[in-house]
Amino acid sequence: MLLCNITSKFPSDVFLAELVTSHLHTTDTAIIFFVPCSARLVCFGCFLVSHRFESISSCAFITPALVCSEAFSAFLFKHCPVVAERFSPTPWCWGGRLQTLVCAALKSRPPVSYRNELIRTVDGGQISLDWLDNQASVTYPESSTRPTVLILPGITGNSQQSYVLHAVSQATRHGYSMVLLNYLARKHTESGLVAGITISVPWDARKSSDSMEEPLNWLLFNRHITRCLHRAVTRHRKILEKVVDVDYVLKARSIREFDERYTSLMFGYSSCMDYYRDASPGKKLPNTAVPILCLNAADDPFSPQTAFPVSVVQDLPNVALVLTAHGGHIAFLQGFFPLGESYMERLFGQFVHAVFEHREEMKQACGIREEQMKD
Repeated sequence: MLLCNITSKFPSDVFLAELVTSHLHTTDTAIIFFVPCSARLVCFGCFLVSHRFESISSCAFITPALVCSEAFSAFLFKHCPVVAERFSPTPWCWGGRLQTLVCAALKSRPPVSYRNELIRTVDGGQISLDWLDNQASVTYPESSTRPTVLILPGITGNSQQSYVLHAVSQATRHGYSMVLLNYLARKHTESGLVAGITISVPWDARKSSDSMEEPLNWLLFNRHITRCLHRAVTRHRKILEKVVDVDYVLKARSIREFDERYTSLMFGYSSCMDYYRDASPGKKLPNTAVPILCLNAADDPFSPQTAFPVSVVQDLPNVALVLTAHGGHIAFLQGFFPLGESYMERLFGQFVHAVFEHREEMKQACGIREEQMKD
């Protein structure tokens, strides 16, 4: 397993894709994206669609809505049975904000020991890679044939986040190694990836920013994330002050202000809105060339349900959208004491296993041609 923290001045998803995959020596690779806030980089059931989507948020104990092609849904029902189960959130923790906060405070953290690799970049930055090689794998004893899962925790996350540790635990039990990156849309068929899964992705950066500026969301989440971004800039002040006004950036009071003063400028955009337009992964889904499973909750304060790309996914044979009424942002807590693995981790584990162990069947279900899946 590998997780990477990127501090390069001018990060590029294409550059990172090529760099990290050059460090892999396995025949199979899957990519797992966790995007806990508006994407800093340009990233990218069972109710079926006949039910109006607005009804999802008004029901508590319903089966998640599954939006995808008939063939892909059949594959998921067979190999990821959790998509056909009712999702019942923790009874005292229904709301999306509460789910998000409780998960951050109470979720258990399985012990994981990483092997760190530090890669220096030509612009003076660095990429920190945390590997879990899983050399004790019984299913795949040879490292050259052991599948690798890539995980992207997000701009303010790291390899010690509870959801990352649980994902590592799931993949390790299946015998896989692990890594992180987000480049399906940009690399198209050249990525060498088998499949992808996204958790709580903000599909429209502008709508996400608007939601995060609602008074309660600003107080609970926006202010905290902005401070985390400030700390990241401060850690690398000596490098960044050569290209931006760091003092001005550190006065930002919201994610949007930070993006206006730092992110959009670093990526060469003339305005924050231009950056948000390109940073919205919803419109990039048609460009993906591998199977992708996307999990979102209708009450996610980071990703409003009005931005969910339901109409886009309906026309794509290789993308499935799983939508729950509750679950918050990267939480999906279940049980009265939601400390361990819950819906999100179970979906992750089942899908990753299905991807590697039933690859040919998955390709047929998603209409993937052989040349699209070559490394």
